[in-house]
Amino acid sequence: MRQLVINPGSTSTKIAVFEDEKSVFETTLRHSNEELSKYAKVADQFEFRKQLITDALKENNISLNSLDAVVGRGGLLKPIEGGTYAVNDKMVEDIKIKPRGEHASNLGALIARSIGDEAGIPSYIVDPVVVDELQDVARISGHPAFERISIWHPLNQKAVARRAAEEKFNKKYEEMNFVVAHLGGGISVGAHKKGRVVDVNNALNGEGPFSPERSGSLPAEQLVNVCFSGKYTEADIKKMIAGKGGLSALLGTNNAKEVSERAAAGDEKARLIYEAMAYQVSKAIGEYAVVLDGQVDAILITGGIAYDKKFVKMIEDKVKFIAEVIAYPGEDELLALAQGGLRVLNKKEAAKEYK
Repeated sequence: MRQLVINPGSTSTKIAVFEDEKSVFETTLRHSNEELSKYAKVADQFEFRKQLITDALKENNISLNSLDAVVGRGGLLKPIEGGTYAVNDKMVEDIKIKPRGEHASNLGALIARSIGDEAGIPSYIVDPVVVDELQDVARISGHPAFERISIWHPLNQKAVARRAAEEKFNKKYEEMNFVVAHLGGGISVGAHKKGRVVDVNNALNGEGPFSPERSGSLPAEQLVNVCFSGKYTEADIKKMIAGKGGLSALLGTNNAKEVSERAAAGDEKARLIYEAMAYQVSKAIGEYAVVLDGQVDAILITGGIAYDKKFVKMIEDKVKFIAEVIAYPGEDELLALAQGGLRVLNKKEAAKEYK
């Protein structure tokens, strides 16, 4: 099966053509601030980005007629369960007319649908960031004005969970219990119970471990005091929580590799902060092991920071009593998208309908 896979980011669009699970063409189309500044909204970039994609395919002699499907990165839709979804009119409407937020990933479904329609082939999205499979008890906070929200890294978390189930245990994802920690610009830790993520921290809006760019959970009363101090705007405080928090605030850089190198070179503050981030991830893994009643088949560590073996070992030393720790460094999102489409094309699962 031959699929075009599209992953739009804030300043680039990654595309690939897969034959089954093998990439036969892959490129990153980069977009300058000057090019993007012409567009008032992310959705307005649709024609610009689509044209770059079709031009790249033509330049590399890839015909749309050779494709079986187009798969785009899912965007900020309403909360849905995990899986592969056919891009339908309702999804397009929710992204174009009443979006739940501006993000480049919204373009994935729009471009996939347009190219797919032109080629007469299906278009899909796979496990967008809004995947919500929380069990009811996990939604409750300590006050009725607040409800816990599911925003995390489902595409990569579910992809490595499927991989571990098949490669390490020769079982289906739906038969396994995992705790999965995605370590990137944001950090999410999820409890995967028989194919559903029944609890996970909100990795964007202030929950869980701090990360290179996000503050994670903060002391509530101190946060309230900062909000009413008169020193900061609402935008400033939101940046503290996501964008300018975590390592960025504590050490002046969002580069985890740089922090690791500083720690190794004898920078005691960098060592302490880096260790604290691993400490918080370890605590979260313990928390989500409890969600699974201690029935954990394996703990999976993934994302870019998982390339740092010393960081992974700091976590492993604390949580290995729970279950075996397996590292899957990086986040191969293009392959994960292709695998989602392939499961539908090979009739291993049915495409879900967005309603």
